[in-house]
Amino acid sequence: MSDFFTNTERFAPARTLVERRQDGVFIMESPEQLESHERCIGEWLDRWSEEKPDTVFLAEKREGDWFRLSYADVRRRVGALAQGLLDLGLDDRQPLVVLSENDIDHAHLALAAQYVGIPIASVSVAYSRNPKAFDRLQVILDALNPGAIYLKDAEAYSDLLELMDFKVPVIAAENPGSGDGVVDLAGLYDKVEGPDVSAAFGCVTPETPARYLLTSGSTGEPKVVINTHRMLCANQQAIRQCWRFLKEEEVTVLDWLPWSHTFGANHNFNLVLSNGGSLYIDEGRPVAGLLERTVQNLKDVRPTLLFNVPRGYEALLPLLESDQELREALFGRLSMLFYAAAALPQYCWDRLLELAATVRREPLFIASEWGSTETSPVLTSVHFECDSPGNLGLPVPGVSIKFVPSGDKLEMRVKGPSVFTEYLNAPDLTAAAFDEEGYYRIGDAGHLIDEGQPEKGIRFNGRVTEDFKLTSGTWVSVGTIRPALVSALSPYAQDCVIAGHDQDMVGALIFVTPALRNLAGEGRESMSGDELAAIPAVRSAILSAIKAFAKECPGSSRHPQRVLLLGDAPSLESGELTDKGYLNQRNALRNRDDQVARLFVDIPDSAVISLSDTENEECQS
Repeated sequence: MSDFFTNTERFAPARTLVERRQDGVFIMESPEQLESHERCIGEWLDRWSEEKPDTVFLAEKREGDWFRLSYADVRRRVGALAQGLLDLGLDDRQPLVVLSENDIDHAHLALAAQYVGIPIASVSVAYSRNPKAFDRLQVILDALNPGAIYLKDAEAYSDLLELMDFKVPVIAAENPGSGDGVVDLAGLYDKVEGPDVSAAFGCVTPETPARYLLTSGSTGEPKVVINTHRMLCANQQAIRQCWRFLKEEEVTVLDWLPWSHTFGANHNFNLVLSNGGSLYIDEGRPVAGLLERTVQNLKDVRPTLLFNVPRGYEALLPLLESDQELREALFGRLSMLFYAAAALPQYCWDRLLELAATVRREPLFIASEWGSTETSPVLTSVHFECDSPGNLGLPVPGVSIKFVPSGDKLEMRVKGPSVFTEYLNAPDLTAAAFDEEGYYRIGDAGHLIDEGQPEKGIRFNGRVTEDFKLTSGTWVSVGTIRPALVSALSPYAQDCVIAGHDQDMVGALIFVTPALRNLAGEGRESMSGDELAAIPAVRSAILSAIKAFAKECPGSSRHPQRVLLLGDAPSLESGELTDKGYLNQRNALRNRDDQVARLFVDIPDSAVISLSDTENEECQS
């Protein structure tokens, strides 16, 4: 193992404690106690504005150039806005709801609200910018019961202002005159911080709500998770004890992940703030038309930490391979490359390591963590060398994980200071979320990578509720098949949906990549999945891959017998795709029930690719 990974000044050693019970349950914890941490988020801002007043904290692109604000700048603005929010009558009983994208004004408002004990609730713009989603947004707002609402641009959100009757103050940074009674954010920035701000800050306790986050809103009534200051501060302290280099090394982050999600807000934003780092807000995204902005921003910023979802790294790979300047900008100063939301495909992991080695001497540290909105979010951390993706790491200090036998799996339940205690105004849901020992039922399954050496980490084993049985009574582990199938189909599969509940075989819907369309030939960008399947080269590549996968993973429950190609992408609007880019298996199955049904008819149509197909049949198609 490289000295880089065993340096205890940079990383906590891979150690864990395991307590086994007679009923098959076992408890896993870190031997390291959680150290003391801040009372509230505002203490981070106060500390760095005093110790590092001139260090850049927040930056964003404005008219093509970076607009930067130091910790001292941000603290002054936050004080003024905090006074303004108090003058509007906001308090800890109702949140400030933000319906806009990540930007500096959004960050200032969130920090100002939290500084004086007002919860912040950022809602995905997928609801606020799409009139078709306004009914859903109304349900969300009813659940949140806001004290005020912030919109970046009143003109850009004019449809929302016209169609929804907001009965609380609406704040806008741009074009406030476009809506009746809209409060101009500039006026709040002009406020003078008074003694009310200091008094309110002094009343913030570790149990004061800091952030409200929505979860499971796409499958039913939204649940509002209360994240307290204790949860968020304890979580950052635990992260810092695992990745010890954060205490001493420069923290410069370029990030696009939305603050409506725990990954972007609680993890990334708070990691930068709690360690006195610099956050450059990326207006790019890992999608066509916006990825180019991310590439230029990477060259500008040269980050020391990079956070992304697997799809984001896959989108960057071909550009990294062809652009030496981009490789040097990304890998040259990087202390850590981090992925979450799903397992990184093995080919992507290997290629990132190879590309990094062309521009750096030290090995690239690829890390991941496991957690949820209810755990603010980190429960486990990878702080040791791994040779493949999919390792969830080990419990962070303060967190206890209980493994409970559930069918042929081990359900993981969690407890610790960063785990929530309640959903907002939902006592029944709250009670059902915890077991008799107070462990949160997170719904994920996992197992030790090596029973004899538990310090090697935990392997994710899918969602307990995603798994299903075939008619033979055999359980299908969706969390095992799905990433393995995507890897086997590389580079042609972006993601896949595993189906087969109460069927006699496993089937899969495949979201295709541009690489498969390139295989089909020029001019195939708009082809449907059925049309792609009719092209011999495409069909041959997919058929060969699923046959090889079936040979490697024998057994009816371990590989799909039939697959269907999808020409479209997962839909954020319909809940198939979350803000962080993770596929929601349940919603995708529900939304695509017609396509799922095509997999299981007695005689499937010609677009379905089956293991029973032969090369001759395929070439004739």
